[in-house]
Amino acid sequence: QVQFVESVGGLVQTGGSLTLSCSASGFAFSTVSMSWYRQAPGKERELVASISTAGINKNYADSVKGRFTISRDNAKRTVSLQMNALRSEDTAVYYCNGGWASAIPRWDHNWGQGTQVTVSS
Repeated sequence: QVQFVESVGGLVQTGGSLTLSCSASGFAFSTVSMSWYRQAPGKERELVASISTAGINKNYADSVKGRFTISRDNAKRTVSLQMNALRSEDTAVYYCNGGWASAIPRWDHNWGQGTQVTVSS
């Protein structure tokens, strides 16, 4: 069974940094591109960043480009999102899932619990 478990997020001040991690199981992790998504209150879920199977290719939403960095560790079956220079508009619940640069993830009906990130001024 495909499962995603996101690490605890947190409350951070504007301009601060936070790193999220996601553990995946139930599929051949090293063969699947992975992505981070987020959903802010009252908004639809959006793609934040994607990383290819070997971690060579990365794709970012324009809103986070230059501030966020996605990475993965295939041996540990984890994907991470380092977030710097956080803004209030980054406040959202963050999720990981399979897929590359698509608003629709590979397992659209299978999400983890997500992790809340709140950026305060």
